[in-house]
Parts: sequence; C-alpha cells; structure tokens
Amino acid sequence: MASRTPLTVAVEGMDAPPVALTRRARAVNRALAEVYPDAHCELDYQTPFQLLVATVLSAQCTDVRVNQVTPGLFAVYPDAQEMAGADRDRLEALIKPTGFYRAKAESLLGLSRDIVERYDGQVPGRLHDLTTLRGVGRKTANVVLGNAFGVPGITVDTHMGRLARRLGLTVNEDPVVVERDLMALVERSEWTLWSHRVIFHGRRRCKARKPECGACEIAALCPSAPGAKVRAPAS
Repeated sequence: MASRTPLTVAVEGMDAPPVALTRRARAVNRALAEVYPDAHCELDYQTPFQLLVATVLSAQCTDVRVNQVTPGLFAVYPDAQEMAGADRDRLEALIKPTGFYRAKAESLLGLSRDIVERYDGQVPGRLHDLTTLRGVGRKTANVVLGNAFGVPGITVDTHMGRLARRLGLTVNEDPVVVERDLMALVERSEWTLWSHRVIFHGRRRCKARKPECGACEIAALCPSAPGAKVRAPAS
C-alpha cells in the first residue's frame, strides 16, 4: 500500500467528506460515552509491567480468561526482573490456558529481558521505546500508554477495526492505517476513552457474527444499520 497522509487515508474511497466523517466519529463518541459511562480497560493489573504482560496474553484470548490466569502468574513473577529469569516450562504452564502459550512465553521472556537490560527494569512510557520490546506492537503499546501512563492512544483490536469499518470511518484493514484514520477524526484527549467505549460496544452489542442492530444505541449514526440514513463507505 502506498504511503498516504492520515486524512487522505481516512476519506479515500468514502462518500462522506472529511468534516462529515469527523462529525460522525465525535457524535459516536459522545453517544457511546452515555451508553458506557464506566468504559475502562477490562484487564486486571497493578503496575505498568503487569498490564503489559496481561495485554500480551490477551491476544486470541478473552480478558476474562486472562484475569483468571494473571493472579497466579504475578504471584510467581511480579515484575520484569523475576520474569526475565523465569523457567520457561513453568512460565508456559502458568499461561497455557490463554492459548498460544509457547509463543506468548517467548514474548514475555524477551520483553522482560529487554526491560531489565535496557530500561533498568522499568516499563518505558514512550511509544517508540515500547515497540522496540520483543513481542510488543502498537496495539499493546497503546493499551499500556493509555491506561498505565495516561498518554492518549487508539487501540485497534479486532473490535475497533470491525466497528470503524461498519461506522464508515475507514475502509482500511491494516490496523496501523486504521489507527491513523481514527487519529485524524477523534480528539486526541479522547483517544483512550474512545477505544474503551468502542471495544465495550463491540463486545456487548456490535458483535462480529450477529450485531444487535435492532437494539443498538448508535444505529442512527451507523451506515451499516438496516435502513441507514447516513452514507456507507464506497466499495
């Protein structure tokens, strides 16, 4: 895909002009704020390192399952120093219920050693630094920054990507491009809360296989809803 500016990417192939897309995105954000006033990160953690680990474990796994696993995991390996020296077999056994446990163990060992060797055992608070850690991409980094450090970020997981396309805010599939599209539409101060609200809605209402359009609180703003009066993305 050719390199393009975020605003161009956001409107390319869309029937709605940039201003209309911005208004739609911000109206959706306001509506979801009323529907989910308590939207938050659903992973349990006490430190930035614990959130980082929990986010890595959440790949292809529910937050509920991760929250069942992490208390036992953090009792044994509470910080980067302890996890960097973990016995691989024991680590794999502790995280096995989250799935893909061998690959996840590799990531956890790698990022823990990186943190110890390069950041004195402390999780860095900058996007660039976080994404240099082994096994850490932009999605994971934005979760940690937004929730543990208060740095605004848009988390593009499967729910965010799905809803952004259904809402006509992007036509892109690449998570990095979707993130840039949304950054051009949503106020920076709202990026983290926007992420929580959209993800809450994706889990509770706008599901992948059977979206509950008839009961959807933001159907009037969605071009994918039956009888929609707002324009959908051009194919």
